[in-house]
Amino acid sequence: MQKLTRAVIRVFDRYMPEPFAFGIVMTMVALVLTWWLTPASAEMVVMSWGNGLASLLPFITQVCLTILFAYALAHLGPVPAYLERLAGFPKTARGAYAFVAVFAGCVSLVAWPLGTILGGLMARQVALAFRHRGQKVHYPLLGGAAFSGFVVWHMGYSGSAPLLVATQGNPMQEQLGGLLPVTQTTLATFNLVTIVVTLACIALVASFLGPAEDELEEIDEPEPSVDKTSVNEQTAPITRPGIASQLENSRWLTSVLGLLLIVYVANWFYSKGIQLDLNIVNWTFLAACLLLTRSASEFTEVLMQAGRAVVPTLLQYPLYAGIMGVMLSTGLVAQLADYFARIGTAETLPLIAFFSGGVINMFIPSGGAQWAVQGPAFLAAAEALGTAPELIVMGVAYGDQWTNIIHPFVVIPLLIMTGLPANKVLSYSFVLFLVATIPLAGGLIFAGFW
Repeated sequence: MQKLTRAVIRVFDRYMPEPFAFGIVMTMVALVLTWWLTPASAEMVVMSWGNGLASLLPFITQVCLTILFAYALAHLGPVPAYLERLAGFPKTARGAYAFVAVFAGCVSLVAWPLGTILGGLMARQVALAFRHRGQKVHYPLLGGAAFSGFVVWHMGYSGSAPLLVATQGNPMQEQLGGLLPVTQTTLATFNLVTIVVTLACIALVASFLGPAEDELEEIDEPEPSVDKTSVNEQTAPITRPGIASQLENSRWLTSVLGLLLIVYVANWFYSKGIQLDLNIVNWTFLAACLLLTRSASEFTEVLMQAGRAVVPTLLQYPLYAGIMGVMLSTGLVAQLADYFARIGTAETLPLIAFFSGGVINMFIPSGGAQWAVQGPAFLAAAEALGTAPELIVMGVAYGDQWTNIIHPFVVIPLLIMTGLPANKVLSYSFVLFLVATIPLAGGLIFAGFW
């Protein structure tokens, strides 16, 4: 395992570009493939790409808000102290690698944005805790293990495909002959068992990937005591006379807005049931931030520090929106999905959906978009072959999350939280990606045959 890990690290050091350069390369590959494999002219390919650049702007805004609010939440009130206390739980390096993988996996099951953001923050806190105790731990492996825990996100509460087919009025309701409840997908026994087995495998293997002591790379940051002063122990803010200063430095103003958001979110769940979308996640985060901050001035200052975290997202998401636009409008994705769907049997079709989902995810890293283009072809094949539709839904979901942990775009929030370069994180997550293949594919095979 150590030989494989060293070989992967050497390859990623030499050949893995930084995420923006990777996005440009993927754009070029998508354009060439589309022009080559479809009847579309070169002009149509370029125009389809350009028209798609702005297609994800609302989603980009949502993701940027998620990053801002999650970052702020981790730096306000007692939250930093709680994270530090939790980070002190692992006492050995092996235990630390396993711990951050399981932690990231568990929080990503609650809501997918938490996996890379809180997972990255926990990796950082664990590294700081080890340094404070005078122990050594390999920081890049902590980052890689945390990112690898994200491999189960689509099996959880915020999984796009399972939630979509369980929602009234979804575009595939007629094809499915009705709704497909989450009790048959997310809460199915095979899915729950696969979650546990996958996280256990990731954590176990991660615990054995640590390099020799002379190769360890520790975190390179100021001591925690210095870092804390950046937000919660700053010198007193400069105040102005009059009501303006009272408002911007008072706690009651932000608390009132936070309580209003809590009322809204509570009413949402009361009226709609257990339904989660990215807007509700964001307003929940914002409400928590507003209740924890001491004033509007403090909250603004924290958000200014978090602002650098959204720049890579703003820069790169339009590239993937363009890729999605050209592959969808020219029919390339539907063509690929149809090809994969036609080569399966009743038992192997979920597995084929898994691998095809992994391939398409490299070009369209969006679970909901993937299901929208892959779902119709695979559901038609499932009906013809007699395959349970819930296995198709989860097969596509498994494939999406599977290659997420080797995608230079998906890793951006974790890189921002840890300060690690992409190649160091992805070299370890690639090894764990290979490991995750076995339990994920195994779960689908078991469910398909039994």
